[in-house]
Amino acid sequence: MKKTLLFCNGLSGSGKTYFIHKTLPTGLFYNLRSATTRPMRDGESEGRPYFFRDEAYFDSAPLATRLWVNRAVWKPGDKKWLYGVPETEIYEHLGQNLIYDVIEPQYSRQLIDWFKKNGLDAHYNFHVAYFLPPINHMNTVESRANMPNDTAVRTFNTCDPADFARAGLDIDYILRPIDGVYDPYLIRHIDNLIKQR
Repeated sequence: MKKTLLFCNGLSGSGKTYFIHKTLPTGLFYNLRSATTRPMRDGESEGRPYFFRDEAYFDSAPLATRLWVNRAVWKPGDKKWLYGVPETEIYEHLGQNLIYDVIEPQYSRQLIDWFKKNGLDAHYNFHVAYFLPPINHMNTVESRANMPNDTAVRTFNTCDPADFARAGLDIDYILRPIDGVYDPYLIRHIDNLIKQR
């Protein structure tokens, strides 16, 4: 029986992390971790929630996805904020239900394409969840920014229906966990996964 790879796409503050850590049953999904070159924020540590690496790592490591999130505000001499899921992170957790938590749908597309290129789509069903942006999105962005250019970088992120269309992704579930709004089809899917355990 195929496992599930659930893509959680939504802007900062849309409730993705809350949903993954506070709503889903413990152990039902493994949350894929990315490597990143950006500095650690307060409360972060190696492997939680990212693997912190230098730019050279991104030139040599096999990655399933590759994001450059501060490209729009980057200037020569600045550090590039790169993100990417290491292939080893996926291979070590094959056979589990997986979650990929990322803002922009184009990076969910990258991961789907990587799974297909490596023949792993034979073992996984892909499901795309769209986390609706909070009403006070910019307030949330500003409250979370604690590094130079952090607000600017978060401002340039986009996640709307047109982004899903450009990435060639159909939205399976729409939710807004911050307001307690969950897609009943997603809840049914999760219930079925629980029964299969």
